[in-house]
Amino acid sequence: MQITNGSPEDERLAASEPRTITLYTRPGCHLCEEAKALIEPLLREFGATLREVNIDEDAVLRKRHGTDIPVIFIGSRKAAKHRVDPVKLRRQLRDAV
Repeated sequence: MQITNGSPEDERLAASEPRTITLYTRPGCHLCEEAKALIEPLLREFGATLREVNIDEDAVLRKRHGTDIPVIFIGSRKAAKHRVDPVKLRRQLRDAV
């Protein structure tokens, strides 16, 4: 799923490299910390990079996601929301081109 409404973050996400993982998060989010812990070991394995975005620093993202975090994109495609399935994430990274 690709979201675009002309905001700078939407444009940046649309232009993401296939193996750039974007983690939409906020401070104090325990599910976000769990997601990051699952993602980090996969970065080197797949030559991926992680970009964390604090939704509280962007009014559009804060309104869009609210408490529905974490949200994870691989490239410009939504990969997960709330909880990360490590098997599915590994497959999504393997298939990212």
